[in-house]
Amino acid sequence: MKRLALFLLVIATMSACKHETKVVITRSDIQLASDTLTPEALWAMGRIGSYAVSPDGKRVAYQVTYYSVKENRSNAVLYVQDIPAPAAAVPDASQSGVFLGPGSDPVWLDNNKLAFASKGEIWSMNAKGKSRKQLTKTGGAVEGFLFSPDQKRVIIIKSIPFHDIIQERPADLPLSQGRVITDLMYRHWDHYVESIPHPFVCSVSGDGSITEDFDILEGQPYECPLEPFGGIEQLAWSPDSKSIAFTCRTKTGLAMSVCTDSDIFLFRPTPNPSREGGETGAQPVSEALNLCKPGSTFGDSVAESATYLSTIDPSKTLKDQPVNSSENLDNNPGYDQNPKFSPDGRYVAWLSMARDGYEADRQRLCVYDLQSGEKRYVTESFDSNVDDFVWADNNTLYFIGVWHATENLYRTNLEGQVAQLTNEQADWGALQMISDSRLLMERHDFFHPADLYLVSIPETAVPSASSEDGLPFLEGLSISQLTAENEHILSQLAPGSSEPRWCATTDGQQLLYWVIKPPHFDPAKKYPTLLFCEGGPQSPVSQFWSYRWNFYIMASQGYVIIAPNRRGLPGFGQEWLEEISGDWTGQCMLDYLSAIDDACDNLPYVDRDRMGAVGASFGGFSVYYLAGHHDKRFKCFISHDGAFNLEAMYTETEENWFSNWEYDDAFWNKDRTANADRTYKNSPHLFVDQWDTPILCIHGEKDYRINATQGMSAFNAARMRGIEAELLLYPDENHWVLKPQNGILWQRTYFDWLARWLK
Repeated sequence: MKRLALFLLVIATMSACKHETKVVITRSDIQLASDTLTPEALWAMGRIGSYAVSPDGKRVAYQVTYYSVKENRSNAVLYVQDIPAPAAAVPDASQSGVFLGPGSDPVWLDNNKLAFASKGEIWSMNAKGKSRKQLTKTGGAVEGFLFSPDQKRVIIIKSIPFHDIIQERPADLPLSQGRVITDLMYRHWDHYVESIPHPFVCSVSGDGSITEDFDILEGQPYECPLEPFGGIEQLAWSPDSKSIAFTCRTKTGLAMSVCTDSDIFLFRPTPNPSREGGETGAQPVSEALNLCKPGSTFGDSVAESATYLSTIDPSKTLKDQPVNSSENLDNNPGYDQNPKFSPDGRYVAWLSMARDGYEADRQRLCVYDLQSGEKRYVTESFDSNVDDFVWADNNTLYFIGVWHATENLYRTNLEGQVAQLTNEQADWGALQMISDSRLLMERHDFFHPADLYLVSIPETAVPSASSEDGLPFLEGLSISQLTAENEHILSQLAPGSSEPRWCATTDGQQLLYWVIKPPHFDPAKKYPTLLFCEGGPQSPVSQFWSYRWNFYIMASQGYVIIAPNRRGLPGFGQEWLEEISGDWTGQCMLDYLSAIDDACDNLPYVDRDRMGAVGASFGGFSVYYLAGHHDKRFKCFISHDGAFNLEAMYTETEENWFSNWEYDDAFWNKDRTANADRTYKNSPHLFVDQWDTPILCIHGEKDYRINATQGMSAFNAARMRGIEAELLLYPDENHWVLKPQNGILWQRTYFDWLARWLK
């Protein structure tokens, strides 16, 4: 295949402070050689990130990240675009926003001035990208920031040294690379934990410069935000700028590795007379109110954490241990995170999971009344996860959640009356209010990367029918596209298509799977077909857009993809989701085979003689298991970052709560449950003697969730059995593949392997 030539539009910008010329990667002027999506074209696409609506609702500033394969790096830049008035014509999405220059995480300070992040500092500029000014001088340490509504303070996230678990290296051995480790959670996701994030309250002077005042968690060994994925969304200012709600899990070491109990704390900075203006200082964090545990403070939580391990058995699931007893559920023992104040400051809402040790529990929307101390859950009629939310007014919240393999928009109120607002074959993402009846949202699907859309809810809209999830459906919404970041590439591509299909499972249930068809699809032809195995194991197979597991590029290479929403996936009720825990090799594996068999029997264009199975994480585990249990259905396999030996993974992974909940027990427990016994006895490595099919194993050596030894072991076993196999090993990647040239190599290796066996 002819390789594409990428022409990077390079813009030189001048630093306002040092007048240094900086090269900024921006949109690629790419001309495709054909109408087929290729790895190079995929990596040439701009990726819309964070965005912010101006206070008057007339403009949006948004971030786009571009990648240079040649330079093997990325660059984030900012744009600003007008938002049409409610009565105006539909916006012309073909018009690009105004380029503002390099930066990320835009925030409006007023209708004409923005703050943003660049090279680990906070900057400001006007809405034309001019008058850039550096506001912080931290040596590039800022990892996130949040201005108070009155803009007199700002919270910044910085990492502080942490040596409670990995001892500090001796001063006289500066070149030593050894680490003396004294407890668990010594590494997390892709790094050794020798620093942790803390939130710092800072003062903003009249000229906008920022001065650090104090660390909210001064002297505390706890993270805020929570690693590895938490950000500034885990903190919030009250509308009057007098209080901060923040997320924290008061655990370290072994306790942290088996516990998911994070809480929302209410912290009130108090005036400090010793400082000019009397605007900074703080009460002790120990006095911060714990909104999750009635009558408790941060100090109480620290005290309770000290005895946590004496109340549980860390080698067993927490399902039936006292921490998850019915008497303790009012204390919110599961994940609680991402607080947001209501406009009047009376309520704090956050995302809440009920049970400790279960990272995939149903994520509900909890609302706390600061006047009465009452907690209520306002999405109980929605039997799936709340993935993001926003306050519309003091009684109304909008949220997004997945149901039947699509992520749509919903509305609820303080009485818990939920209604569905959109019902598209797409996934809606991060949402912000423009007014109480207009939202700006991100939207994507299998064939379109993220863009920004306007959603308007007319005042006359009323629930008129029931949706698939049994909730009232609100009709009459107006939806229009605001940005079209990658239209210059998408317009050159032949469109693909997808459709949902239901089939019967072996236990008499109904399973939804996506059928993704190639561009220029001909129903009279036979196509090589891929069974896609989802990870998680509790992640939805919705209308996602991925820059690695991308269905459009797979279909563009001439494959039909069968993507089942097997047992264990959200969007089909909690019972369906929870059937996978303790049964990784049971019904969920039969669901995979039910879907692919149904496709073979009922879709004449599926070539049953040219089928492969592919997947990552739990999907990679699924591939390793199916390799020994597929009855010669498949001609090749691809497993990325998959678990191969479950006994080894139990002690290798860093977040032990995951294995405890999913397996039930440590492998050494003689009294382990029947579920645990079945899990270990069905580990894929025990069925290598039944492997008979070529397999490609891919793994990152910085993957500390599922260690690279799992992929190496699978590859070594295959070759020792005389099976055709390849190993793609990345010393510099984690559970994902993030670097451009690594991403291109991933795609080329992936498609070369499939073509070798299926074409």
